[in-house]
Amino acid sequence: MSTEIILCPRPFARYSGRLLLLPLLPHRPRLKPLPAEVWSKIFAQVLTADISLSSTQTFRSWPSLLLVCKCFKEVAMPLFYSHVQIRTTHSLDKFTSLLRSADQKWDSIRRIPYSAPGRWVQALDLTRLPSTLGCHEAFNLDSLLTQLFPLLPFLARLSLCPGLCLSRRALASLTNRSENSNLRVLEGLNYEPSFTSQFATAEDPVVQLLATCSSLERLEVIGVGLDSVDIEFPDPPEGAHLPLQTAKLDLRRLHTLTLLSMPSSSLMFALLDTPLPSLRKLIITPYDDLPYPASLVSRFLDCHGSSLLSLLFFTPKSWPTRLRPSPPTILHTSPSLRHLSLEYPLPVLLLPAGDSSPSHSLPLEILSIPRPSGDFWRTLEKLLPQLPSLKVVRTRDVRWLRRGMTNRAQEAGVQGEMRDWRRRLARRGIRLLDGDWKETPLV
Repeated sequence: MSTEIILCPRPFARYSGRLLLLPLLPHRPRLKPLPAEVWSKIFAQVLTADISLSSTQTFRSWPSLLLVCKCFKEVAMPLFYSHVQIRTTHSLDKFTSLLRSADQKWDSIRRIPYSAPGRWVQALDLTRLPSTLGCHEAFNLDSLLTQLFPLLPFLARLSLCPGLCLSRRALASLTNRSENSNLRVLEGLNYEPSFTSQFATAEDPVVQLLATCSSLERLEVIGVGLDSVDIEFPDPPEGAHLPLQTAKLDLRRLHTLTLLSMPSSSLMFALLDTPLPSLRKLIITPYDDLPYPASLVSRFLDCHGSSLLSLLFFTPKSWPTRLRPSPPTILHTSPSLRHLSLEYPLPVLLLPAGDSSPSHSLPLEILSIPRPSGDFWRTLEKLLPQLPSLKVVRTRDVRWLRRGMTNRAQEAGVQGEMRDWRRRLARRGIRLLDGDWKETPLV
């Protein structure tokens, strides 16, 4: 409905009158407000775009977004705290103090069982924290984490700094939470195995933590390595192949497991006796030259290798780096592999019994090696008739030389070996890729 507008001339005009004006355009109706659910999805898209940017640009638009109006702040604040990344001890101290003050103001009158913003945190990233700290700073950092873990009831993803070793009190603070069933991803957990109690796994603090995480999907545990000259391993009791006291773990949803620099531990003993029906990807450091119980890697593959689709052997860089051999029976214990990554020294892979004829094939599609060598080519050449699905051989530690280098440089050393492998594999329809997943030299 249009609105009438009447203009009155000056009252002392000689010929006064009234002029009626009608608007040329109809009246614009008020916009309907968007529901809070729609704004929440819009802010989630902004958060995803900010996380994909570089570390110096992350969350630049969020402070201004929270200051637009009160409605925006109410909708965006839970998303702002949903993914928290802390890089310094000072920031961790401020964040812990904020959550503690909010928790102390909580009363029993409100209907929500947990305080904010602690209940909004779903992912906590501590990978950027400094790994080299003094004794006082390390103690202060461990104390802050001990206070922080109980204040995050809905934490679903916890990424720790691999160089940060949690104390028993910090692990107990994380273990004693009643909401550990919400935890789905646990990464960067530094673990010092106790070889004196490997026959009583229920006493291990890390095992006690995993016993409360029934919804865990991804687990990454990093050990301290092993020097077989300095460490002596106790022999197991006669007739005993598993610890006397084995903790009962429920990890039926675990699909990705990483065990680095850990030949033997109470955790591995507990995992040997734990069904892992969903396990599909395993990243592990090989220790095939050490006997049982000094190394449990081969026994672990015997127990859980049949369901694996991806198996990656990896030795973290250290000084001095001690490279251990991989078991040659990988194709026996893991016949369903689609991706296999080997570590130096490259093993002489053995085919499963009865699979020497071309009629028996393996589903392997991607094979990764550090760099090509003539010795391993002879091993691979024998396996190729039983690998009809092989599409890619990747040399992860080598990259193609840029174009413009002389032919002599491209034919010398590792580059010449790679060109030779590429010609041989191309006859079978297999691509040779470098560490950057490039098939040809860079322009």
